[in-house]
Amino acid sequence: MLGHAMDYDLAYTNGAFIAGAADFPPKWQRCAAQYRAALGRRAELDLVYGSKDRNRFDLFWPETTPHGLLVFVHGGYWMAFGRESWSHLAAGAVARGWAVAIPSYTLAPQARITDIIAEIAASAIAAAARVAGPVVITGHSAGGHLAARLGCTDTAMPRLRRVVPISALADLAPLMHTKLNDQLWLTPHEAAHQSPANHALSADVQAHVWVGGQERPSFLWQARTLSEHWSCAWTVAAGKHHFDVIDDLKDPNSALMAACLDGL
Repeated sequence: MLGHAMDYDLAYTNGAFIAGAADFPPKWQRCAAQYRAALGRRAELDLVYGSKDRNRFDLFWPETTPHGLLVFVHGGYWMAFGRESWSHLAAGAVARGWAVAIPSYTLAPQARITDIIAEIAASAIAAAARVAGPVVITGHSAGGHLAARLGCTDTAMPRLRRVVPISALADLAPLMHTKLNDQLWLTPHEAAHQSPANHALSADVQAHVWVGGQERPSFLWQARTLSEHWSCAWTVAAGKHHFDVIDDLKDPNSALMAACLDGL
């Protein structure tokens, strides 16, 4: 029915609309562990970037001198997961000759989103100190928000050349109307200030916004909002939902990997 009040909790729920949603997290963990084992010494694990318990990142190296660094920031509404579940998503970039860093960060409610942004910035700087060349930051969902936030004029780091937010939360204001905010503690000021859609993209940084075609309408809206505000490309990946839209990061020949790395 048109004109009814929006149910924000329903709008920002993903798993309930994905068949077999509960099977994804254990599958991610298995694939990540297998990839780390297969990479052997080219997987540097548990590197420190800060003083908090979860201020650690894993760094995955290609077989030759890397072309640059790709940082992948995981999602989970800033409240769940860690770097250990996503190692396999480094496969595409590593196969293309790039080093890949995957950080963990302090989760809400132990940290506010403002603090998490600062941690991810510190992790990217620490990883970049280990790897020469251009830096690309991508991330998924809440991690897409964090990746996008680092491309903004007030936060962009040296050598950052591109951000590729995947299924990102670009405008945080709607989340203040959800149960998520029982843990996020977003205020109107923080939601406004930490929304990438309220900031300009750094002049030195390119952006490409990515989202699955089968995602919730709210996530399609978030992606389009960011792409319009930044006047950057956006891709709606046909047939992909919120949990499998990241799979193409494993494929060096995918369109998503091209959006991340081509031309750099």
